[in-house]
Amino acid sequence: MSEYGEVVEPGTVRIERLLPGPIERVWAYLTDIDKRATWLAGGLLEQATGGRIQHVFRIHELTGEGDPAEVADRKHGEVLEWDPPHLLRHTWSTGGGLADSEVTFALEQAGDKVCLTVIHRRLPTRGEMLNIAAGWHTHLDILRARLAACPPDMYWPKFNSLRAEYEPMLPTGWAGRS
Repeated sequence: MSEYGEVVEPGTVRIERLLPGPIERVWAYLTDIDKRATWLAGGLLEQATGGRIQHVFRIHELTGEGDPAEVADRKHGEVLEWDPPHLLRHTWSTGGGLADSEVTFALEQAGDKVCLTVIHRRLPTRGEMLNIAAGWHTHLDILRARLAACPPDMYWPKFNSLRAEYEPMLPTGWAGRS
């Protein structure tokens, strides 16, 4: 299993991680607001199909970097599928008047580990795909560290390094490219 995300079709990035289990524990880190805030973002998650979801990104809460009051970004969406502890699919506000993208988290028990697959679809530009690939890679590495009770790498240095690594990996040349 590669650590890197891959483009599986235009506008779609897929990334996998093998994580310490059990599956219910990993599911809790995806869906419990307090646990999710330690590796991804805080914010509301109405735990049902049709529910609202918000992501309030505060990098300080992930790795201690920066101003604790600073919000790096906000995303919102709607839960499209809710099947504990195996599947969470929701929309993701893209902003700028563009159509929302879509994120799927799929969990599968693999012995004492859990295979987490994240698929982010309908990314409108190459620049957005680049940020999303590096972002998910960074956040999933933080999740793995949290599950292993280890300190995570600093967010921004890791993100910037990964963004540079993903640059030559992602395809170029489709409409809307940035």
